[in-house]
Amino acid sequence: MTTASGTGTAPPPASREVTVVKAERSLGGRIAAVVSGGVLRVFLVVIGLFWLVPTLGLLLGSLRTPADMAESGWWEVFSKPSQITFENYSTLLKDETITDSILTSLAITVPATLLVVVIGSLAGYAFAWMEFPGRDWWFLGVVALLVVPVQVALLPVAKLFGEIGIFESTTGVVLFHTAFGLPFAIFLLRNFFAEIPRELLEAARLDGAGELRLFLRVVMPLGAPAIASLGIFQFLWVWNDMLIALIFADAGSPPITVALQQQVRFFGDNVQILAPGAFISMIIPLAVFFAFQRQFVSGVMAGAVK
Repeated sequence: MTTASGTGTAPPPASREVTVVKAERSLGGRIAAVVSGGVLRVFLVVIGLFWLVPTLGLLLGSLRTPADMAESGWWEVFSKPSQITFENYSTLLKDETITDSILTSLAITVPATLLVVVIGSLAGYAFAWMEFPGRDWWFLGVVALLVVPVQVALLPVAKLFGEIGIFESTTGVVLFHTAFGLPFAIFLLRNFFAEIPRELLEAARLDGAGELRLFLRVVMPLGAPAIASLGIFQFLWVWNDMLIALIFADAGSPPITVALQQQVRFFGDNVQILAPGAFISMIIPLAVFFAFQRQFVSGVMAGAVK
């Protein structure tokens, strides 16, 4: 009669067969695997190139004389490079209407962007980390303002600006854009600032940092991606706006969007101004975007991955 070993456990089996069953991919799975590879990249590149065709056409068209524009399309430049000339841009820089409109656009866009970024950052920090009566209700009111269309406020604001003497002025346009840009700015920055670890802020307070110093030294550097994203959005919105500029801007010194719209009325006589003017109007916000592209991508992706 045999007895069990001292450990009381049976010896392991000498061998154990392991059967691996490889699941067969369905037709949809195989298609998805192919599409997610090189085919998708090639497709996206093709879409991107088609998306850039109008921009390329505008650039090449602005480098051709009016006579060449009337005879053929911009693609003729590839077969006749001699058509390229900078005469249109020289003419544009001599046109005071266009040059003044570019300066007016900058005078509107830069203050409207800076005011929204500064005020939105302060308010976003207050809603995220400061305690005051009715904080959540005030924030809900800010969120509710996001759904208010601009068209609703045109007549009341125009009447108000007329009474205080800033109608048809750069100041009025800046204030209008600032007021309607703040709800989105506060909403965006408050949610971003709320993701900052509380322990980091408490440590700064223990070191003697006040609220202003805490905001400038801790919150602002950590919130740079979101602030850069907000700045790009606000700059693009204000620079490309024409509705507010048509109503509130000075008719004698309009921004670039209104100036180009006025030049369209005489399209046959000043096409050599419209093409380069439109390209300059487009390239300035593009330059701002590419200057802050890295921070913009970081701000958009913030919170997507824990």
